[in-house]
Amino acid sequence: MSQAYQPDSAKTAAKTLSAEPSNIPKHKTLLRLLSYLKPYWWALMLTVVGFAINAATEIWIAKLLQYITDAINQSDQSKQDLFPLLIIGLFFVRGVGSFLGNYYSALVSRNLVYELRVEVFNKLLRLPSSFYLANPAGTISSKLIFDVEQVTAASTDSMKTLLRDGLTVVALIGFLLYSNWRLTLILFIVLPPILWLIRVASKRYLKLSKGIQETMGDVSHITNEVIGGYQVVKNYGGQAYEAARFDKTSKKNLRQGMKVVVTNSINTPAVQLLMAIAMSVVVWLALRPSVIDNISAGEFISYIAAAGLLSKPVRSLTDVNQKLQKGIAAGESIFALLDEPEETDTGVLSPTLTGEIKLDNVSLVYPDSTVALRDFTLDVRAGETVALVGRSGAGKSSLVNLLTRTLSTSSGQITLDGIPIEDIKLESLRAQIAMVNQQVVLFNTTVFNNIAYGGLASKTQAEVERAAKDAFAHDFIMKMPNGYQSEIGAEGLQLSGGQRQRLSIARALLKDAPILILDEATSALDNESEYYIQQALDNVMKDRTTLVIAHRLTTIESADRIAVLDSGQIVELGTHDELMQLQGHYAQMYERDFE
Repeated sequence: MSQAYQPDSAKTAAKTLSAEPSNIPKHKTLLRLLSYLKPYWWALMLTVVGFAINAATEIWIAKLLQYITDAINQSDQSKQDLFPLLIIGLFFVRGVGSFLGNYYSALVSRNLVYELRVEVFNKLLRLPSSFYLANPAGTISSKLIFDVEQVTAASTDSMKTLLRDGLTVVALIGFLLYSNWRLTLILFIVLPPILWLIRVASKRYLKLSKGIQETMGDVSHITNEVIGGYQVVKNYGGQAYEAARFDKTSKKNLRQGMKVVVTNSINTPAVQLLMAIAMSVVVWLALRPSVIDNISAGEFISYIAAAGLLSKPVRSLTDVNQKLQKGIAAGESIFALLDEPEETDTGVLSPTLTGEIKLDNVSLVYPDSTVALRDFTLDVRAGETVALVGRSGAGKSSLVNLLTRTLSTSSGQITLDGIPIEDIKLESLRAQIAMVNQQVVLFNTTVFNNIAYGGLASKTQAEVERAAKDAFAHDFIMKMPNGYQSEIGAEGLQLSGGQRQRLSIARALLKDAPILILDEATSALDNESEYYIQQALDNVMKDRTTLVIAHRLTTIESADRIAVLDSGQIVELGTHDELMQLQGHYAQMYERDFE
């Protein structure tokens, strides 16, 4: 028995996508991120080569100081004449190394953003309806836009710093050990407290980064709501309320960001102070005659210079911890989305349906004991028009969602042409069901592309125009600046409600599916438009199984049968005349509607 979508599962999904602590070890998240870099191993190798050259020039700077100092002390003019060439050569090589490292690390970084963003978007297309019911649109879009960018901090940006400054530190320490290993060992004394500071800061960075992601999701959610409902906001004077709500969330995001700054502002100077203490001891000892005995002035200066050059890369390596934790937090968020269970498709058959629908003792019950349907039985013959009427919450929309497998039954069986609905592939099932909803969904593209959407893109201009004419949309389309190639704007808001609904009807007519579902399809139309649309719908309903949901009962009088639903069950079934003679639920609703 298949399980219906349950609110509990929605809550679980919502918790998965929030910034709750993750049980997945951080190193596994990092390794998973780095696995995306495998196709770009060649670019990574060039990055390593570039930063290795850059690190080598740090040693050359120290050696150059030794060369210059010794040449001056020895009054060697021939060596002094080489100074300009050596300096130019040093910085030319340094520039080549920096270019290789920076360019190819950026190439890897931007490709990682591209691949992750495409993968997340494609995942969203395969997720079940329960996911979208459980998570606000702003939270989802924040992952696609904000979190994906943050991921690069954990992978490529951190890798760039680790390679560039890590190789520099290794090269300089190697040079210092080679020059005077006893002095250099003093620098390692401060290593344990530095590592402890980094560990403490890491935990705080990770926690704060998740908080920033959560608040960014809230910011995006509020923005989407205001943009989508701007008319309601203006008409009901909601500007002050929305401004206060946005300000509160933005301040929360600001506080999280400032806590990161404070943590970094304390951690970095603390590490530098420890390094300075070690450096001061090294310099103090280096000035002792017993320590610097038998070394030239140039060698002494080159050693001190190399030790001084350690400060900048060590500081950068300390700062990289913040980026790394921020990126890991974003990576956990994105992988939680990518690991969401996709819409289950148990179907193996792709039949061509005639439209016969049978529901046998179908029930749909939610965990909170809300009953959408209870022991619902209905046989719909191929080509028959059946209207579903009843109060809000009677189960009409739930029934439609079961037929498209947006929801699954808690018990009972649904068959189409005698085939269990679970055995039909989702793609095949939905390709044979056309639907016109009360809430019209249009896209920011041309009129033609909105009618011939998705799988209908191969339809010809003539077929699109025929569907538009049947939906009484052709005339107003031709009055638009570019006809069928006119852009309709975001969500089609440049059109009236009736015009948008007619485009939606035209899309359903163009699909020419054996099963047609009209869910309040004429609710957004004025009386004149509704009259013509109803005539068109009467024509297209012929030879097609049609389920009509309508609150205005005058629009369904011509249905072959009318099913009256109450509390998830059919309480009356028959033609309009038969139900009126019963003087039951339908007759009462009809009289109330007529009045």
